[in-house]
Amino acid sequence: MTIARQGGRILVEQLLVHGADTAFSVPGESFLPVLDALHEHRKRLKLVTCRHESAAANMAEAHGKLTGRPGICFVTRGPGATQASVGVHTAFQDSTPMILFIGDVGSDFRDREAFQEVDFAAMFGPLAKWAARIDAIERIPEYIARAFSVAMSGRRGPVVLALPEDMLSATATVEDARPYMPPHAEPGASEMERLRDLLAAAKRPMVVLGGSGWTKDACDDIRRFAEANSLPVGCAFRRQDLFDNRHAQYVGDVGIGINPILAERVRTADVLLLVGTRLGEMASSGYALLESPVPRQKLVHVMTGPEELGRVYQPEIPILASMGRFARAAAAMAPVDAAAWKAGVPEARADYLAWTARREMPGKVQMWDIVDWLDKHLPEDAILTNGAGNYATWLHRFHRYTGFRTQLAPTSGAMGYGVPAAIAAKIAEPERTVVAFAGDGCFLMAGQELATAAQQGAAVIIVVVNNGMYGTIRMHQEKHYPGRVHGTELANPHFAAYARSFGCVGEIVEETAQFGPAFERCVASGKPAVIEVRIDPQAITPNTTLDAIRKAAVKPA
Repeated sequence: MTIARQGGRILVEQLLVHGADTAFSVPGESFLPVLDALHEHRKRLKLVTCRHESAAANMAEAHGKLTGRPGICFVTRGPGATQASVGVHTAFQDSTPMILFIGDVGSDFRDREAFQEVDFAAMFGPLAKWAARIDAIERIPEYIARAFSVAMSGRRGPVVLALPEDMLSATATVEDARPYMPPHAEPGASEMERLRDLLAAAKRPMVVLGGSGWTKDACDDIRRFAEANSLPVGCAFRRQDLFDNRHAQYVGDVGIGINPILAERVRTADVLLLVGTRLGEMASSGYALLESPVPRQKLVHVMTGPEELGRVYQPEIPILASMGRFARAAAAMAPVDAAAWKAGVPEARADYLAWTARREMPGKVQMWDIVDWLDKHLPEDAILTNGAGNYATWLHRFHRYTGFRTQLAPTSGAMGYGVPAAIAAKIAEPERTVVAFAGDGCFLMAGQELATAAQQGAAVIIVVVNNGMYGTIRMHQEKHYPGRVHGTELANPHFAAYARSFGCVGEIVEETAQFGPAFERCVASGKPAVIEVRIDPQAITPNTTLDAIRKAAVKPA
């Protein structure tokens, strides 16, 4: 486009060039020209106004995770940017494409510690793939094209761009960029031959899937590869939707609280194929499943970014490839003779089923039964989200994720994620059922976004597991400092009444049998809803109670 345009309009029209259709924001006076341009293009680019910058950034991250395209977020300088940083950190650790735009001080005020001034390149440097400031209006198309390319290339991740006020309000005549084209690395034929040779000689192979950059086709291809070679498949921490958990070859999640039998299978595998996952601290049980730098297992590591290959573990075969291209090549590979391990796969599956069998907990509410009810009644394409806390164990361990893009959860372990992620998911996929799990502490970090859900007509259903404490920290407190409870007790509102105050539905569940009817009433209402599930505080994990932890603890000297 060759007409003179304000910087804000040039920027928004570049977003349209690159296919953006949704932006999340808390408005600020520092980017008014952008807001005006978003008004101009409101039919093509939806603006979702949030109530807190952390929620806006988390929604953008969840949008990027769900769609595979960069999530877009706009916040103001200083307080807005610092509060949005949690979403950027999650996007970085979760390898999610995202672009955070920050309204910045005018160029003539820079470096004076002006009102809310922050050096954003320095602040976000360790949290983002690229952090920069657009000083020249003429370079907006260049910077935005680069932002999309960086976010989507190699190991995907967040980009942060600061937007000086005077640059946004200036006028220039510039050409639009072309739509970005993400690069795709292909696995080499020799690497695939070496992989096949390793598998052919294996006795105890294991596959672990994770990371980002997957598509439904890629998941289907990796399933065909696993089936053709009778391979046991696990999924890394909070990536359980990459392989249908109901499949006979799915053997469990490699994450926090891993099934000890599965952990031993990973440790004793002779060939370990990691596809897309870094196998970081949570997925590796504190870097204990593999030795560093040289693992005992013959490691085949497939990653989209070269910087991750050999970073912690030196692989037998490093394969630089996009998930889609590797999965396609693996599916096309001639199968090997699986006789050496084929009989062990049903045993590994049986271990998974035993690990996820019903667990009784103290009190009138049984969380296993609630998760089981959801498994039996939710549509197959339902999306489940969560933040961080012991409550998430009931979901991660016992729910059967049915396939691609049915899970939105932060591998960064950030609290306050599940509610905004659910709202973003419902906005992006309005026909799908979206259920968020949140603890009482986790929920109130983003509970104000019920206002956003109501405003947007996003009929999410939020299950608040209320035990009156920061449960994970209390668990560790009792283990290491038994009986010295301090700082972990919570005084909560009436969550159902809180929900109703926003015009949403609020339900209370104090006995297991109440959950199904309450959930069905929420669905029938067509409104955002909160189901407060009041559990016994003793039910701290599926495996133990607070009293048992305290009794077994060794008191500090």
